[in-house]
Amino acid sequence: MLRSALAGIAVVSGLAAGPARAEFPCDELWAERNAVYKQAGYCFRTTRAIRAFGNAGCQYDEIADVPLSARDRAKVADIQRQERSNGCAP
Repeated sequence: MLRSALAGIAVVSGLAAGPARAEFPCDELWAERNAVYKQAGYCFRTTRAIRAFGNAGCQYDEIADVPLSARDRAKVADIQRQERSNGCAP
């Protein structure tokens, strides 16, 4: 599962800034958004996220406490907008 999530991240990350973004399925957007949080040290709570990313080395139990750069916050906000636009489940 981790390999498939990371493969999706690699595909999405290479194209994230382009206008074709609306074509990305919900699972790829989910993986890209959560990869940002994983990289910043978030401790996942859902079974899906823990299976995909694990919690090794995590530091922050609350998502609001995760120290994201302005660029990462903008990226997450963009992904969340796209998820809403695509009708992805929260």
